Amino acid sequence: MINRMKTGPSSLAQKFRILPLILLAMTLALGFNSCKSSKKAQKKKAAMELAEKTAKAKADLIAIIGDDGKMTLEEKEFKLASIKRMNLQDEEVKALIAQAEEKIAAERAALERKKEEERLQREREARERELREGGQYRELNMKMDAVANAGDVATANQKIREALADFRSDDVPVLILISSEGDIKDYDRPTTIRKYLEFIKDQKKSLNKVLNVVYDSNGKIKEIELIKK
Repeated sequence: MINRMKTGPSSLAQKFRILPLILLAMTLALGFNSCKSSKKAQKKKAAMELAEKTAKAKADLIAIIGDDGKMTLEEKEFKLASIKRMNLQDEEVKALIAQAEEKIAAERAALERKKEEERLQREREARERELREGGQYRELNMKMDAVANAGDVATANQKIREALADFRSDDVPVLILISSEGDIKDYDRPTTIRKYLEFIKDQKKSLNKVLNVVYDSNGKIKEIELIKK
């Protein structure tokens, strides 16, 4: 005799109560798996981005180290600074950074030495030019130029007094050479040192430079010869 189980109303109610729980569990399980998949994808993406940054950093560092002048020093310094800001922990990158820093430091030092050498060269050339233009009478030429370049009459008069201190008197003759050919020399009309200094004060120009001077026994100038600059 076969016994058949009867399903009553209470049994169906229990099943309907369990069904939402099952669905909730399935939803949570799917959400958890989805979250895990999302985190894995993010980690994978981050790892790929880090690998790309590391590879590019290595390539840039190698380019800096092997550069033969195609990049300026400033470009190399900028690239290196950008890489260092990434704070990459790759050991090869760290070693390449050290090599790049050493190369850039050497190039910077060489550039500074070159700048200093160029500055010293300019100073030497300026001194040589002054000697050519002023020679042994450079200081005397500067005093006469100061008279012509004075900003006002009072200053010009002061500069005249300073210049006259080198002369035996205000009446020391001044010869201005116009031209020469062999032993034949042609001079402008003679004047005195006082009159000449007053003249360049009024003209505000010093067009001549000292060619020769004659000193007395006290070391004062007793005759002066000028020539056009």
